[in-house]
Amino acid sequence: MPRLVVVRRILLGLVAAVVVAAVVAGVVVVSAARDSLPTRSGEASLPGLGADVEVLRDGSGIPHIYGDSITDLARAQGYVHAQERFFEMDLRRHVTAGRLSELVGSAGFETDKVIRTMGWRRVAEQELPTLEPETRQVLQAYADGVNRYLRGRSPGDVSLEYTVLGLQHPLGDIEDWTPVDSLSWLKAMAWDLRGDYDDELARAQLNGRLTAKQIAEIYPPYAPDLRPPILSDDEWRPGRAPSGAATPSALVTDGDGAQGVADAETVVAETTSPAAVSAYAAVQQAMDAVPELVGRGDGIGSNSWVLSGTRTSTGRPLLANDPHLATSQPGIWIQNSLHCRTVGPSCALDVSGFSFAGVPGVIIGHNADIAWGFTNLGPDVTDFYLERIVGDTYVRDGEEIPLTVREETIKVAGAADQKITVRATEHGPVMSDVVKAARDAGQRAPTPEEEDETEDYAVSLAWTGLETGRTADAILRLNLASTWAEFREAARSFAVPAQNLVYADTAGHIGYQAPGRIPIRRAAIPKSPPGYWPAPGWDSRYDWSGYVEFTDLPWTLDPDDGTIVAANQAVMAGSSPFLTTEWYAGWRSTRISQRLAELDTVTPADMADIQMDDEDLFAQVLVPSLLGVPLEAPDSEPEQQDLLDFTEEARTLLRGWDRSTPASDSDSDSSAAAAYYYAVWSNLCELLFDDELPTELRADGGARWRAAVQNLLADPESDWWDNKLTPNVTEGKDEILRQALVQARLELTRELGKDPKSWEWGKLHRLTMEHKVFGDESVPGPVRWLFNEGPFDLPGGSAVVNANSWNAGEGYEVTSTPSMRMVVDLSDLDASTWINQTGVSGHATDEHWDDQTGDWIAGRQRPWPFSREAVESTDPDVMTLRPDAPDGS
Repeated sequence: MPRLVVVRRILLGLVAAVVVAAVVAGVVVVSAARDSLPTRSGEASLPGLGADVEVLRDGSGIPHIYGDSITDLARAQGYVHAQERFFEMDLRRHVTAGRLSELVGSAGFETDKVIRTMGWRRVAEQELPTLEPETRQVLQAYADGVNRYLRGRSPGDVSLEYTVLGLQHPLGDIEDWTPVDSLSWLKAMAWDLRGDYDDELARAQLNGRLTAKQIAEIYPPYAPDLRPPILSDDEWRPGRAPSGAATPSALVTDGDGAQGVADAETVVAETTSPAAVSAYAAVQQAMDAVPELVGRGDGIGSNSWVLSGTRTSTGRPLLANDPHLATSQPGIWIQNSLHCRTVGPSCALDVSGFSFAGVPGVIIGHNADIAWGFTNLGPDVTDFYLERIVGDTYVRDGEEIPLTVREETIKVAGAADQKITVRATEHGPVMSDVVKAARDAGQRAPTPEEEDETEDYAVSLAWTGLETGRTADAILRLNLASTWAEFREAARSFAVPAQNLVYADTAGHIGYQAPGRIPIRRAAIPKSPPGYWPAPGWDSRYDWSGYVEFTDLPWTLDPDDGTIVAANQAVMAGSSPFLTTEWYAGWRSTRISQRLAELDTVTPADMADIQMDDEDLFAQVLVPSLLGVPLEAPDSEPEQQDLLDFTEEARTLLRGWDRSTPASDSDSDSSAAAAYYYAVWSNLCELLFDDELPTELRADGGARWRAAVQNLLADPESDWWDNKLTPNVTEGKDEILRQALVQARLELTRELGKDPKSWEWGKLHRLTMEHKVFGDESVPGPVRWLFNEGPFDLPGGSAVVNANSWNAGEGYEVTSTPSMRMVVDLSDLDASTWINQTGVSGHATDEHWDDQTGDWIAGRQRPWPFSREAVESTDPDVMTLRPDAPDGS
């Protein structure tokens, strides 16, 4: 038989087998999709209830739960969350326990190594017995509700994802949910929202590659005179600094512009030598293996503001909030309400808002008396310590202290178990052990104190999230608070992640509180603020000496101007207490304040409209410089002049541009101008910074880089204006700006066409909401199609109020967004509005999987019913959970 015929028959046989397998798999998936959808009406059994609980789901599928005790409500919330989002809960559980490999196989191993090394779940286990008895009861009741829903259901009956994973490798039974699973998720949230972690490592890696002046220029200090902080000097007058703390009150500036701290007792520590820097780079690689659970990077933040009744059309406060987090399908939040039928001392819960599936209660929202919102405070709560390792010991104040050592076994689906060794010092886990290259690279970093060449270096991590805290207590207390005093007392327990809390109540008060566990550092590397560089672990003077007292953290109640805007900018202009050097630069907060100042009286509709504001405030700084660059070539270079004339056709878009950034428009050139402006900005970041930065640290174009460029535009002599990739040529500011204009013109011509007026920002700036397991390119197309949503053309951008952020070092695709939006009307809670990014359901074939996405993109918010009458007016589906209903219901 000819070889070609044989090959053809083999190929036909393989194709037939694939088709049959695909058909079989398709039948299995379709059947599983149908079987896993929850029942949302009728009756179901939930043993342990003290009385029947009603679950009313409105037209958006949002559950409003009514019961007679807090534990009944928690038990029912657990049941409902399991109905709607259990795979998401289980995925989070596996990630936070360092057990992702058990679910997805070897692809999860690197993640598991890092998280096992940090020991998130171990800390959560230690934390549980420290919580208030009522909190522990609520956590257990929630877990009981989850487990009742799971009982008797196979993984495929619970969620379609298990069926798809089961096609790859066998899955065991689903484990019971526990209170520790809920607490572990709070650790994960805190990890993504911690402050200064990436920058501390980045600066250490840049030291020696850049001058001290250059490093200072790309980490500019906050400019309170340009972009006001949350609290004015009149609103916050701090007390004395904590005794013995190294604070930026001692900051000085030396001759080359580098920041410093005057501390005569500190010793020079060479913690940024080449060997140490190699170790830091490897640690960064290990940290990058942890998946973004709520999001990381410049775009992760939030907008929030609150107005007193003196400023509103209702005569009572209005509060707006939209947290900016990573996108996913399903979205991060689940909306729900928890209502005691009769509110009183024995059952005081009457709350509605946004929750995390897996955690009881409401994270952000309102009850019958108060409303609150969150934005990330971003204090510096992590430090890396360079440790001197001698065998099984580490050096501390001249003594050799035994390392703490434990073994961990990681189970891997479809493969053999893997064992890792975790070591820790007084400061925390040795993160450089996670990546073998870090141990190999951290051989010897010379120090002035000793000459012994036999010591190795390791890098350990101190993080407040690795200590037990009481954030779970804070969540329950926030839900139950009815006054400012009770709200502040609840905030006292909020350890990690530290947040800006904005407040309003039906009595007419507004307020702000900064909570969180903020470390006090006794010493700082000379000429540096506290926590600016990795610290010498062998010197206990660089240890934390305690935490800032809650009473010393910034707060205000009823400011005179009736306005509080918190959008990740600096909390106060001063530096006591020391919180961080890494504030977001304040572009969004300043724009929100501008919009509010334009209005004599602010309506609820105005609040929602401001949330969608897409003006790029930084364009006021950059565009005049771009328009001032001559686009003229020497007479001897006519071809170059043709290119510059070609570029001028695009630059004309910036003349008269209103700085708005719509995805598209039909009656103006704003979208075309935005597309060109952002292309210029992307190319400018590359030309200005990336020639001197390592690939993994290239400029992302976010708020910090904008603040840096604002300063550099006023300093044309800065070394940054010279492209180091062009030897023997010194470009200068105008030449770098000119090149950015030209390269952007050529780029968009390739991507969007030759006519600049036809360009649209949304054709570049697109969002695909990806499933956490089945969303990326390694997954077969049909599976991605089932679980992903998009792409969608979006307006806005980084450092814009409508913060659909993107990374200039990677492309124009959206990386983080407002994860939800809400406006609370304290004059009539039923008049409040809200919108989620996706939908309530975590089931890909359910009608509420993505039913809010269209409104979210368009900037529309939906009515937020709170009273029983308002909920019932939506013609809800009603499910009754009974303690004695027949099994199997």
